[in-house]
Amino acid sequence: MSKAETVLLVIAVIVAALILANLAFQIVAERKNPPIGQFIEHDGVRLHYIDRGKPDAPCVVLLHGNGTMIQDLTISGLVDLLARNSRVICFDRPGFGHSQRPRSRLWTATAQAELLVKVLAQLRVHNPVVLGHSWGTLVAIALALHKEYQIRGLVLASGYYFPTVRFDVWMMSGPAIPVFGDLLRYTIAPILSWAALPGLTRKLFAPRPVPKVFKNEFPTSLMLRPKQLRAAAEESALLVPATARLQSQYASLNCPVRIFHGAEDQVIEPEQSRRLHDVLGHSVLRLVQDGGHMVTYAEPQGIEQAIVALRLSSSP
Repeated sequence: MSKAETVLLVIAVIVAALILANLAFQIVAERKNPPIGQFIEHDGVRLHYIDRGKPDAPCVVLLHGNGTMIQDLTISGLVDLLARNSRVICFDRPGFGHSQRPRSRLWTATAQAELLVKVLAQLRVHNPVVLGHSWGTLVAIALALHKEYQIRGLVLASGYYFPTVRFDVWMMSGPAIPVFGDLLRYTIAPILSWAALPGLTRKLFAPRPVPKVFKNEFPTSLMLRPKQLRAAAEESALLVPATARLQSQYASLNCPVRIFHGAEDQVIEPEQSRRLHDVLGHSVLRLVQDGGHMVTYAEPQGIEQAIVALRLSSSP
């Protein structure tokens, strides 16, 4: 065997070992962190969700950001606060947590909203207040713009609404590339993500420290699974195009809108929310002082109060 063949064989063995290790890691992560809710299926997509609170009360729908899952919103305390007087439904969006993300379609914000309209109809949810955090704000807006579904109001937290130069999202899009991305996701991407995660988490919560409850209870291992890394990479790649597509429609939003943003957000600049507030005209903007990107942890009571006020308001 030549030297070149030996090198190729060693590389092949290393790659195979990494693939097997990541497959095993994925299985262990899912067994360690089983579903906390129930499942509903529509159009070939199986979604994981929780349904909390008072079944007969007006409903609030919560949509998490990129890379996270239902537990992000339960650990923040927001679900428990709202469940005291509302029906609260929180989804693992496609590809995150325990929800599926079929590769047969492009999961834009509009595509996710179209799926949610059908799923919410199955769950007999009508005229809800919808909260979106970070990437979830785009899905929430697309849901509000859907011609066949009416919502009572929107609460948008830490959102990105207008295209800007974002080299960081393009750099995080590698695992979404067909074939090449698949190889990354099952070899080195989980390792690189694991190494980068502590710094990223600190940045998300800055200038405040990472809450102990988040450190202790958030199922980090689910974030590092190859299949969730694909979903996160796809949404990184879709972020700027999604805002480019939606921005011309913001002015047509006719439901009440409440906007929250951390004044010291290091992930998405607060100017994004200021611009949206100016475009909408009828919205209410609250910049949370000493708050970062995870404004749902910095201001859960304020967000809950805004949702309750919309929930109790008359239909749009």
